[in-house]
Amino acid sequence: MPNSRMQHEPALDHADWPPALEIVNQAGHSPIVLICEHASNHMPAEYGGLGLGPVDLGRHIAWDVGAAEVTRYLARLLDAPAFLAGYSRLLIDLNRPLGAPSSIPLVSEATPIPGNHDLAPAERERREAVMFQPFHRGVAHFLDARQARGEGSVIVAIHSYTPIFHGKQRPWHAGVLFAQAASMGQKVIEALRSAAPGLLVEANVPYVIDGNDYAIPVHGDQRGHPAILIEIRNDLIATPDGAERWAGYLAGALSA
Repeated sequence: MPNSRMQHEPALDHADWPPALEIVNQAGHSPIVLICEHASNHMPAEYGGLGLGPVDLGRHIAWDVGAAEVTRYLARLLDAPAFLAGYSRLLIDLNRPLGAPSSIPLVSEATPIPGNHDLAPAERERREAVMFQPFHRGVAHFLDARQARGEGSVIVAIHSYTPIFHGKQRPWHAGVLFAQAASMGQKVIEALRSAAPGLLVEANVPYVIDGNDYAIPVHGDQRGHPAILIEIRNDLIATPDGAERWAGYLAGALSA
């Protein structure tokens, strides 16, 4: 019987089906490894936007606004390798365990995602095979190679969040999230607070690292690498100038 996954996999060299993983500055000398799981809102045309229009596909529900730009600037400033996703989080979320309800969301914030309802198992497998597995396999292979050479790694995931969520204001400019890397997290928080007057940066806001996360536990804590996730309020990094400014703040904080 033919493999149904292979039958449905698209040609990844087609412009509408880019690689699931973009690696920037792969030979960077920094021990810091940047991960940006929500870098893109790209969705192949055959998905019809999952039933959503251009406005919704430009919102936070589809990607982390500004996170990719911050990651690219930061990779240059730190001479660090960076791993960026090629597809929208609405197709499959790279920072969620496979099979979790939020992995392929039916609702994001308060917005129903029509194209994710009643998915056939083959379509779930296709998204895992084409979008999820290549990304995380690439990160894992890179970390394995570093370890084999006796080189250490520090995982820093870059995300952004909305100023208002379900009608509630989020007052912070940024949050630093961590599970096992509390010492590193607190050091980065203090350095960020000193980066510019009035910056409000706190630990584990607006989210926490828990069983719904993937990159920090899997690529960081479980491997024994220090690992933090940085959340930046997306109105602060929605422009190139803002993204570059925050990359500068982060470069200083991570080098302190």
